[in-house]
Amino acid sequence: MTEYPHLLAPLDLGFTTLKNRVLMGSMHTGLEETGDWNRVAEFYAERARGGVALMVTGGIGPNLEGSVAPGAAMMTTDKDVANHAIVTDRVHRAGGKIAMQILHAGRYAFGPKCVAPSPVKSPISPFPPNELDEEGIEKQIADFVQAAVLAQQAGYDGVEVMGSEGYFINQFLVTHTNKRSDRWGGSYENRMRLPIEIVRRTRQAVGPDFIIIYRLSMIDLVPDGSTHDEVVQLAQEIEKAGATILNTGIGWHEARIPTIATSVPRAAFAWVTKKLMGKVSVPLITSNRINTPPVAEQVLAEGCADMVSMARPMLADSHFVAKAAAGAAATIAPCIACNQACLDHTFGGKLTSCLVNPRACNETELVLEKAATPKTVAVVGAGPAGLSAALAAAERGHKVTLFDKADEIGGQLNMAKQVPGKEEFRGLVDWYKTMLATSGITVELGHAVTADDLTGFDEVVIATGVTPRDPQIPGEDGANVLSYIEVLRDKAPVGQSVAVIGAGGIGFDVSEFLLEDHSPATDLPAWMKEWGVTDPAEHRAGLAPDGPQPAAPTRQVTLLQRKKQAHGKGLGKTTGWIHRATLKMKNVNFIGGVNYEKIDADGLHVSFGEARENPTLITADTVVLCAGQMSDRSLADALAAKGIAAHVIGGADVAAELDAKRAIDQGTRLAAAL
Repeated sequence: MTEYPHLLAPLDLGFTTLKNRVLMGSMHTGLEETGDWNRVAEFYAERARGGVALMVTGGIGPNLEGSVAPGAAMMTTDKDVANHAIVTDRVHRAGGKIAMQILHAGRYAFGPKCVAPSPVKSPISPFPPNELDEEGIEKQIADFVQAAVLAQQAGYDGVEVMGSEGYFINQFLVTHTNKRSDRWGGSYENRMRLPIEIVRRTRQAVGPDFIIIYRLSMIDLVPDGSTHDEVVQLAQEIEKAGATILNTGIGWHEARIPTIATSVPRAAFAWVTKKLMGKVSVPLITSNRINTPPVAEQVLAEGCADMVSMARPMLADSHFVAKAAAGAAATIAPCIACNQACLDHTFGGKLTSCLVNPRACNETELVLEKAATPKTVAVVGAGPAGLSAALAAAERGHKVTLFDKADEIGGQLNMAKQVPGKEEFRGLVDWYKTMLATSGITVELGHAVTADDLTGFDEVVIATGVTPRDPQIPGEDGANVLSYIEVLRDKAPVGQSVAVIGAGGIGFDVSEFLLEDHSPATDLPAWMKEWGVTDPAEHRAGLAPDGPQPAAPTRQVTLLQRKKQAHGKGLGKTTGWIHRATLKMKNVNFIGGVNYEKIDADGLHVSFGEARENPTLITADTVVLCAGQMSDRSLADALAAKGIAAHVIGGADVAAELDAKRAIDQGTRLAAAL
């Protein structure tokens, strides 16, 4: 008897059956753009071997003007068909099913040839779109259909028509972007004509035995977005037009409400999909922040949907479904929704991967083969760098001993997990504990290693992390001054007014920690109120009429930095705005361009500019130092003095804002090369 009867139940689509209720949602990985189709094929085949019922590719453009950016993958030629056939063949041989997403970016396309229903420029693109005429609209529809036909020729089991997230089809649906007065604009019947025609003509072209998923925007989260009644009306018409499945889309890319970041509660939008259940007869898929088998099972058991879509969790662990089915859910590497190696890479023009699993999208490049000659390996430091190196080395057959002076593993992850909105880091530390327990690694905690302890090992890996940088401010040794470690790890008492020195990632984390006694990330109603999300059946597009209503901050925080630039400029590309908005909602005072003159019982004294002008007292009960880090290389230096070679990784190698992504990647790659 499985623990997850709903999740693992088959789904009969009539002409084909899906073996469980898990869809791997579409992700832009950048793999198709590499031109290495073996690499693309292996990425998807690995997920097929991991048991997912149906996968959806990253967005594939139906034409040049609709491609997300110059050089983005398209499905327009026989050569494209041949390339994609490599992928579908590999997936089918691995026992999986795969659909190709047809993505037309519309005004989101990063190029001067972008097109849209009206010439309304997107706030997230520099290019104003060209307004389509009747002939142009017909061309776009024909190109959608042609892309689907070519996908069928390439061996895909179906296509997903991307109708959400503010892309081309979504732009026709709402008056926010559709200002037309012809048969493609005005009334809702006219505005929804485009998606209905695309699905209807696609079904005519591909025949009955081909999956057509329509990605439906359930809640737009932008002004003048769709009403719930319009969403229901569209869903019913799309079903009539021939869709096999309706998949949930949440929010537009330009929405100022987070939808998939780690601070969003788990399954935060499943209730939106549930509102459509029973109003259409085709299966519904729900999405966003579903990252464990128990969460997915609960969503399905509560009748929120017929299937669940999980995208990033399949980056973190390609065998998510197989492990759940085998009763080994605790061994599933968790998606922590950090966005650091997936969406941040995508929007930065880099190849996607995963902070937790750097082998994601690198299946043919980063291979952990059994070592021809197993070695004895000492790893010093049980933070993310050391843990990843130790586990990967053990997987290769090396005999590993892991040391740490602390009494628990996790290193600085144990501080990250204390921050409101970063609770998912708890699951990552728990996963490391689970994997260590079955790895055969000898773990010695509470052991401050010396160079003498490391003689006799074939390989020594130093992952001793970082130490806080001393900003050398007069008075920093006062009783009212704390380091970020004392605040986050040691839970030292903090006063009601706080000056935080340093506005990097740690400064933001500490500020958020000090502003909340109760994390909205674990309380969906509180989170919805904080961000101004409401029932779309009551208010258009799900936007609360009074806007965000955050709880009062528990402290008054002033966040300071030496630089004159905007606070948080170095934060994640897709999540930095969330952290800045959170602090602003909590009335944090941002001050930049300061010189730190001294700290005394009254607080922090600062001045401005090279001339140290305008001396100012920042009144504060407590001053918290978040002024950066320095690599802890003391052990590495001691080994070098003894002539013992060592590999230095993670923060001990480069101190950079508690960069777990870099640390885990570096540890895994080192182990692969030992």
